Amino acid sequence: QEVFGAIERAILEDREGIDSVIVTYGYDAANLQRSDEGEHSSRFKVLVTPARDIKAREIEVATRLRERFDDLPGVDARIQRPVLFSSKTPIEVEIQGDDLDLLREYTERATLALRALPELSDVEPTLRPGAPEAQVIYDREQMARFGLNVNSVATQIRAMVQGAEATKFNLKDRRIPIVVRLQEEDRRNVEDIENLLLSSSGPQPINVRAIASVEMGEGPSEIRRIDGRRVAVIAANIGSGALSDGVEAITRTLNEDIQWPASMRFQVTGQNREWKRSEASLLLALGLSLFLVYVIMAAQFESLVQPFIIMFTIPLAFFGAFLGLYWLSVPLSIVVFLGMIMLAGIVVNNAIVLVDYANQLVRRGLELEEAVVTAGSVRLRPIIMTTLTTMLGLAPMAFGMGEGSEIRAPMALTVIFGIAASTALTLFIIPTIYYLVARWNRAWFVSSSSTLDDIDDDYEAISSH
Repeated sequence: QEVFGAIERAILEDREGIDSVIVTYGYDAANLQRSDEGEHSSRFKVLVTPARDIKAREIEVATRLRERFDDLPGVDARIQRPVLFSSKTPIEVEIQGDDLDLLREYTERATLALRALPELSDVEPTLRPGAPEAQVIYDREQMARFGLNVNSVATQIRAMVQGAEATKFNLKDRRIPIVVRLQEEDRRNVEDIENLLLSSSGPQPINVRAIASVEMGEGPSEIRRIDGRRVAVIAANIGSGALSDGVEAITRTLNEDIQWPASMRFQVTGQNREWKRSEASLLLALGLSLFLVYVIMAAQFESLVQPFIIMFTIPLAFFGAFLGLYWLSVPLSIVVFLGMIMLAGIVVNNAIVLVDYANQLVRRGLELEEAVVTAGSVRLRPIIMTTLTTMLGLAPMAFGMGEGSEIRAPMALTVIFGIAASTALTLFIIPTIYYLVARWNRAWFVSSSSTLDDIDDDYEAISSH
């Protein structure tokens, strides 16, 4: 209680940026997250005050708390931020190995190496020192002489030391188990366990020391298995830089600084693995959206070439989005990818309006160059209007208004920068591509039932009247 009180006072010493603190002493079995949590642990939930840049506020408060916790003796503090993914921390390193002692040794070495990286913070392993325990080491040859087996002997020792349920006492609607075991003075130390008498197939009982030795050892804090192999997990938050910078630094450090045995290996998981899994599905969704956009335009224009001209706006939009995100130092994320998928269906609108009107002018008999210039001047106003309305509609989301805005803002910024760049470049690049392709082959502007000469004649006849 004194230690936890010191931690609480350290948190509340300077409440700048802290709105409230929620404290849980001990642990809740329903919300147990780690094997080393218990009555000796506590959880402090710190709610920060609202700010325009909430991420910077969280980093500031977390950095200040880390410095205070380092000055508290006997305190092992871990700082975690809430995330949208299943992983509790952004970065998790899984170290695989079957030998628990070797696994613990290399986990400690890897933890020390990762704590020195500025890209990481709050580096903590899940494999921690276990509780002391009395370990019974059996001599199987001696047990065979007495006609005993490990299972029967272990069951007897467990029943005498830990206890066994003999029966249940009925108390109205309750059934209370009755556990029978030796008195505390008969099982207090290692010598007492070695002097325990075991029933055997012979006429006389035998001592435990005759068939086994009892030693004090340390049991594992946990035995975690992933894909059938024992693993130890090192969890860490992102210190400086992006997730990719931390993953690259981890891979480089663990490969260069540690000579791994042949029976052990490591892999970086956490949000990095989830990002790679999501990346494949997002790329598939992006490719499918591009295909559907092309199919719809090909059906509407009754041409296989004109949709390609219009879809030149999509790489222009991606270029503008990447440039804007780089300028604002916004990292690439799943939300940004969703914004790019949206861009694939939004930015083609301006090019569709421009190309469709140019087609109408060419069919009316205008010269190709004049038709392109006229289409650009006539459609300039509606193109700018639709672009500005879309950008202004996304502005509140991009400026970070409301709770959770830091999640939505990257998607809005991606769409805004993409639309702005594609609109500016569409007015110059798309007409140029349209003009060059049309000069190369004018036949695809006209339906199969008519020719350019017939349309020119009809246009001249209408003009003469």
